[in-house]
Amino acid sequence: MDSVPLFDSYTERSEILMPNQTNNLGRALGGAVLHWMDICGAITGRRFARRQVVTASMDHVDFLAPIDLGDIVTVRGYVFDTGASSLDVKVDVSAERPSEREKRDTTSSFFTFVALDDDENPASVPDVATPTDEEAELRADALRERRERREAIQSQSN
Repeated sequence: MDSVPLFDSYTERSEILMPNQTNNLGRALGGAVLHWMDICGAITGRRFARRQVVTASMDHVDFLAPIDLGDIVTVRGYVFDTGASSLDVKVDVSAERPSEREKRDTTSSFFTFVALDDDENPASVPDVATPTDEEAELRADALRERRERREAIQSQSN
């Protein structure tokens, strides 16, 4: 288990924003969106590591556009980097209203998961392979974006 192609981890799930997932303005509850992101990230990590994973951290999240009642919400994730037992996953969320032919990016974040062995101890994970140009570009973009976001947050706190 030396390396796994980035696309082997790719996960996409869609939901319709229902009334029990909205606030009093008829827009998505932030907690519902974060829940979907965490589940997508966990599935992504399990596909990549081929073992159970747990959430270790989630980077800063900004909600950039609202998700309205009835919108189709799509959550996409992929592993872009690994450590000894950790997996870094980029998760993007978009909303779509097909009747208006409208689609918009709503949020994204970076998660870190830790792979576990059968005794629930940290377990080693493979490296990320990027055998195609598209995979290499996705990985490079995620690494750059995460670095830039962390630098921006760091400079705001100084």
